[in-house]
Order: sequence, then structure tokens, then C-alpha cells
Amino acid sequence: MKIKVILADDHGIVRAGLKALLETSNDVAVIAEAENGRETVSLARQLEPDIVVMDIAMPDMNGVDATRKITKLAPGVKVLALSSHSDGKYVRGMLEAGARGYLVKNSALEELLTAITNVSAGRIYVSPSVTNVLVEGFLQRATIDAESDALALSTREREVLQLVAEGKSSAQIADILSLSERTIETHRKRIMDKLDLRTVAELTKYAIREGLTSINS
Repeated sequence: MKIKVILADDHGIVRAGLKALLETSNDVAVIAEAENGRETVSLARQLEPDIVVMDIAMPDMNGVDATRKITKLAPGVKVLALSSHSDGKYVRGMLEAGARGYLVKNSALEELLTAITNVSAGRIYVSPSVTNVLVEGFLQRATIDAESDALALSTREREVLQLVAEGKSSAQIADILSLSERTIETHRKRIMDKLDLRTVAELTKYAIREGLTSINS
């Protein structure tokens, strides 16, 4: 039986290339594609694939938060991160959100297939190119990351912050999240209070620095 895969990346050319490569294998079937995190979560719940190959920097909802939602709402679906980022912050963010593997986009096809096979079998796979970064990050985390402001934000606040940083108005965010505009304004105020930031520009800079959005992804 083939391993069912959903490809999540906001660049159509990347998705097309990955699909063409994966379909050279007799063991993998790409059953759907998504261009943002919110669409990925929806497809994962509907189609229940074996694996979601997930980019991190996507609009509307980033890969970290999408992974967190899939882990909660579709626990049988495993996530494999495939990103251009090799920074320890991104690797840790994805693994802590529930991803079962992490590859950088310059990995060879053979490594991607190896990762998919391992993750599908219930094992964790991390690209050798980011292993050292990951280990160093965990060794330093007790003193550097334990009090990160990003961890103080709830999942909903992280969603709102990303959408604010991407230029959405409170009315637009309310429509996307199916909440009232007043509730969105309350979330915005709480975010600003928690982070001690007062302008959209400051929130945007913070969101980019913390990997919630890349704006130009």
C-alpha cells in the first residue's frame, strides 16, 4: 500500500517539483496540495493522509501553527517539515509543535523518500545537515529560550499576530477566524500587552523575528 502524502508549500513550482519527484517512487502517492497552513489543516482532517510534507513560511497560517493544529485535530496524521530554514529556532519550533521529521529543501530525493518512509513507520527523522544545530540549541535552551515571549502567547493569539503582521485588518481577521471584530481587538490588545509592543510595525518585526511569518514567503 502506498504512503499517502499531502504537499503544503505556498510556491506552486515547489509543489509541482516535489510531486514529480515523489511520484517516481512506487511507494508514495501525492493525494493533495495546499498553499497555506489553514488549507493544510482542513485537508489533513478531510483526507487523513499518512504524511503531510510541510513548509514553515506560509501565509495565513505558518507551518508551525498548522502542525500544532494537525497534531491536535488529526493525531493519526504525521508531519514532516521541509523548509529552506536550517536555523535551530525553526527546527525546534516544528518538532515541539509535533512534527516527526525535519529536512532542508536542498536535500536529495533519496533523503526525502527515506524521511517519508521513516516517519510513516513511526520513527523520527532529522536531516543530518541540521542535527548539530538542533543539539546545540537544546543545550543552550535552558538559559536562552525558557522565557521566550512567543511561548507566552496562546495559539489563538499567535494566529491573530501572524494575520496582523501580514496586513489584515481586524474585520478581515474576524472573518478568517469566524470571530467577532471586538474579540479580535481584545486579542490584539492582549498581544501588545504581553509583548510590550504598541504599533503594528513593532508587531510585524516581532512576528518575523520569531518565525511566525516571513511576509514575502
